[in-house]
Amino acid sequence: MAKLSLLARIGNAAAVLLGRHGDVARSAEQHQCSRQTAYDHARLVHDAVAQAQLPGPSREELLQENAQLRQENRQLWDLADELANGPSRTQILRFVVQAAAMGLSLVQTHTLLALLVAHGCLPGRSTLGHWVRQQAKRAGQVLAVLDGACQLLVTHLCLDEIYCHRHPVLMAVEPFSMVWALARRTANCAGATWARALACWPGVREVTCDAGSGLEAGLRQENERRQQAGTRALPAVPLRVGLDVFHTQREGERALRREWKAAEKLWDKAVAAEKAKARFDRGGTDRRGKNQATVDKPWAQAEAAFAVAQQREQAWRRVVAALQVYRPDGQLNDRAWAQAEMEAALAVLEGDRWAKVKRLLRDPRALVFLDRLQAGLAEVEPCPQRRALLVALWRHRRWWRLREEAAASPKPAAGRRGGRRRPPEVAEAEGVRVAREALVAVAASQLGPDWQQACRRVGAVVRRSLRASSAVECVNSVVRMHQARHRSLTQELLDLKRLYWNCRAFVSGRRKGRCPYEHLGLRLPTYEAWELLQMDPAELQQKLSSPRLAA
Repeated sequence: MAKLSLLARIGNAAAVLLGRHGDVARSAEQHQCSRQTAYDHARLVHDAVAQAQLPGPSREELLQENAQLRQENRQLWDLADELANGPSRTQILRFVVQAAAMGLSLVQTHTLLALLVAHGCLPGRSTLGHWVRQQAKRAGQVLAVLDGACQLLVTHLCLDEIYCHRHPVLMAVEPFSMVWALARRTANCAGATWARALACWPGVREVTCDAGSGLEAGLRQENERRQQAGTRALPAVPLRVGLDVFHTQREGERALRREWKAAEKLWDKAVAAEKAKARFDRGGTDRRGKNQATVDKPWAQAEAAFAVAQQREQAWRRVVAALQVYRPDGQLNDRAWAQAEMEAALAVLEGDRWAKVKRLLRDPRALVFLDRLQAGLAEVEPCPQRRALLVALWRHRRWWRLREEAAASPKPAAGRRGGRRRPPEVAEAEGVRVAREALVAVAASQLGPDWQQACRRVGAVVRRSLRASSAVECVNSVVRMHQARHRSLTQELLDLKRLYWNCRAFVSGRRKGRCPYEHLGLRLPTYEAWELLQMDPAELQQKLSSPRLAA
């Protein structure tokens, strides 16, 4: 039956289903088969036609689905074989290196690796340490190439030092992209050491740091070197240094706590004196040793101390307001107003507790961030009146966004005992929309049709206002966490952590989805730290200088 052609089978089926008496015998004799074979052909043709008329996928679709399932089945069997045999040496090496870069110790890495690798194939802890040291040395070579490519892209740096087992580590972070630019173990943090580290970054123009003596000396030496290296055709651009507002405010809050602590101590002393006099009076003995003066004098001292502490707290809050980007009245801050406010407040902040704070606040570098802000705004918008209006308009954009989000969020309905019902969301959203349209109309009438582009330019300058070195403090906290897990934080391990940090994509915030190198604008063939480690430094240097990546 299998040797008969398709037409012969259809002919047998036609003879059975549609033929007359004797057609089945003649068809069987013609095709040299039995009559039963002809009846079998009729049944098969009938079933095929009936199945073709049923709803559902066609035969071609079923064949394609079958082939796809077979391929997935083969892949699953291959994966099962791979899992049965365990991960490869390259996968284990990548796991160990990335775990070290994330801050896990060798003991923790070995413990986690034991869950994935059979006991007989599990490498020892010394082997893991050898692998990490080998890849950490390669990380230093790769970073030398990447740092050279970043030299002209890094224009702002936040500087600080951190101590690892009494050994200083010089730290530098680009604040806007969060690129970790420097992590160098040194014997000391003197001025010459900082000057050598800063000489590797000729593109830096703005620096924010604390008032450390070694750091100040290093910045001064770097400025002197730049002046000597400058020419008439290419004059040197000095570093503009701004003091970190964070450290200044921390010192001020510490001095204020000491003021209130001294006042509370006098208050407790006055309360104790009053209680002692009350016990003496109840005894009925001679009252000349515990007269009213023994109570009034401590209370007078405590009240005076509380009054002074309250005055100095008000003065300090005035200083804090002067260190903000905006004044309390909503206008943009400037050096003249801020300096006048601080001088008026510093006249009240007297005593040894406030000596360091006054020295920091009277430093001209304390308000450099306002000079940067005003210079940047004057560059994007020369007209003062137009600039002030654009700044106020940009500031209201956040208010619009918050109000619209609050209006759009669902509010729970008030219950029977909920008291006064809240206004409906529709009315609130309508009020926000009307206020926004009114401000937009005023802006369009006074600023012209291009007010949106001008507002974006002004907002970009305000957003990049750098008051504190919070970026480097953030990375310092990461290093301290790693230091707690490692016995020694070597230079090679620091290089490995720095490479992983700069290639790791942020998982939240406004930088979400891209790594620091991407935010800086550095174009790399790949942003995977492991793949960069496997590249030859000379090959990576050649790829970075190619027109496709340099464009």
